[in-house]
Amino acid sequence: MFRKETVNPASPETPRTFWIDLHGCAKNQVDAEEIRARLEAEGWTARESPEGAGILVVNTCGFIESAKKESLDAVLDLKARYPGSRVLLAGCLAQRYSEALCADLPEADGIFGNGDLSRVTEAAEALRRGGRPVLVPGTAPPARAPRDTLFSYPRSAYLKISEGCSNRCSYCAIPLIRGDARSRDVADVAGEARDLVSRGIFEINLIGQDLGAYGLDSIGRQALPDLLTELRRIDADFRVRMLYIHPDHFPGAILDHCAADPRILPYFDLPFQHASRSVLSAMNRRGDAPTYLRLIDGIRERLSDAVLRSTFLVGFPGETEEDFAVLRDFQDRARLTWLGAFEYSREEDTPAAALKGRVPRKTASERRRLVEEAQRPITEADLRRFLGRDLEVLVEEPVEGEELSLGRSYAQAPEVDGLVVLNARLDPGRVVRARVVAVNGVDLEAALYIPPSPAP
Repeated sequence: MFRKETVNPASPETPRTFWIDLHGCAKNQVDAEEIRARLEAEGWTARESPEGAGILVVNTCGFIESAKKESLDAVLDLKARYPGSRVLLAGCLAQRYSEALCADLPEADGIFGNGDLSRVTEAAEALRRGGRPVLVPGTAPPARAPRDTLFSYPRSAYLKISEGCSNRCSYCAIPLIRGDARSRDVADVAGEARDLVSRGIFEINLIGQDLGAYGLDSIGRQALPDLLTELRRIDADFRVRMLYIHPDHFPGAILDHCAADPRILPYFDLPFQHASRSVLSAMNRRGDAPTYLRLIDGIRERLSDAVLRSTFLVGFPGETEEDFAVLRDFQDRARLTWLGAFEYSREEDTPAAALKGRVPRKTASERRRLVEEAQRPITEADLRRFLGRDLEVLVEEPVEGEELSLGRSYAQAPEVDGLVVLNARLDPGRVVRARVVAVNGVDLEAALYIPPSPAP
């Protein structure tokens, strides 16, 4: 643990009020929810905007260069706009770069890492009293944490089942930030799921750096099927979505749970990253195009309604035109419903940072464009299978000034996929049945389903 504090005795105390500026992934969102709950439990008051807040908590992302810049820009902007407030730089950037940020970023009035969020009030109180705390606790065992307020749309929640990652992909800084994989106990996760359902949550999105590795560190085997068994014992109307499963160790037994219980959604987020064996090997991943295509075919053969999402990473050091052609061929054959493409970001202290054969940024950008351009018709074609079907839709929000609402079916994960556009103005959090009448780009258009009247 790194800890340092300087005190300015002339600095006045700030009120126990705060506002959280959230950056990064769903795991960061869960962290922000915990930060809010822990501060409120100690008598702090959350503000819904930064105006008038004593402390502005910037929960940063440190995954790739663009995310780092966005987080740092937020710190600079908030300090300039609200000089009377104190900025606490928290999250992944704080965990990884605390000493450098302390020395080089005076706009950050305090720094707090994400290794042990139970100590956030310690940092906040020191900051409130005029100190400049730099508190980066070591990683704590993952467990259920208080989350009284959720930052998701109504009746949807993320449930983090593990922390850290041990896969050691050569390009990834996550182990440097969050440490090795640490799984929560199955009973603990199931207990939190029951609590969420009792609070009216309809959609539970299971998250972790790799759900396929869940349990390997603690019980020596994949425990995701065990967790699904426990979740299926909850007697309630809800649905479970599984996000981020490393394709190199996909737990096939989860397909049986999807087939047996419609509440376990046949939605699979498999970050393939590439399809060329040489590139994947350099990434410290084991797969290749034939292996991944067999996985995709196996999922679809078992579950005809399966929806698959993935990400591709282009411009990795040493990626040749031949490697990219293999990736594009895989894309055309895989016919994934959803796909995100990203350009390689060189992260210091990762093995890939030392690799030779760097791909010019212009080339990487063009490859990303080609992947995205090729994916649009693939996604539209796959979405057409829903035409004329009735889907259960969780309403997220009405469209301002229109008799329309936006929602998501089982085929759409929060934030990253398309939406269902409904032909009625509905309250957020409602679950309705709607018939798909059109595909518009990456969105489905649907009409509220009114069952036919019985024959006289």
